[in-house]
Amino acid sequence: MQEERWLLPVGVEEILPDQARVVEGLRRDLLDLYRGWGYELVVPPFIDYLESLLTGTGHDLDLQTFKLTDQESGRLLGVRADMTPQVARIDAHQLRRQVPTRLCYLGTVLHTRSDGFAGTRSPLQIGAEIYGHASAESDLEILRLVMLTLELAGIDHAYLDLGHVGIYRGLAREAGLDTAQETALFEALQRKALPEIEALVGGG
Repeated sequence: MQEERWLLPVGVEEILPDQARVVEGLRRDLLDLYRGWGYELVVPPFIDYLESLLTGTGHDLDLQTFKLTDQESGRLLGVRADMTPQVARIDAHQLRRQVPTRLCYLGTVLHTRSDGFAGTRSPLQIGAEIYGHASAESDLEILRLVMLTLELAGIDHAYLDLGHVGIYRGLAREAGLDTAQETALFEALQRKALPEIEALVGGG
């Protein structure tokens, strides 16, 4: 019983000295890389109002978010499961620049469940975003940065799977899908729910 006091929750890990040294070195190298490309570092809060964390996101992120009540305001709070919506808010409501903005971020997020990818519920998330410049050049820049990030992390043989909502919408229009069908198929694709995709595409 005494030993159980020191057990960590399932999917939550401590990083011990040898591994922490490697992680910290990689963190510094990646942020230096992003700074060299003109990306400014932002540090969103670990806990935030729930509606801010979930703005523009899907049902899956809602399920992955730990929720609690703020004793100060009585409002519902969430522990960030994804930093991307917070960074978008920083761009739109704090910086509000009239020129393209490049932002990067790195920090721990917390998930209610393991996503089955890394096995952890408290992964480090790193990201880089370009706001205010929707073009093929911006897409290409981000893709090049992704490949450099993987190379720096020691991942030599990466498989890059691209998805673009504009391409999807164009194909959906060509296929004659109405709004409800397009939405249902998109959600199934996001979840990689193959039986549902087959049923929707086949009209079953």
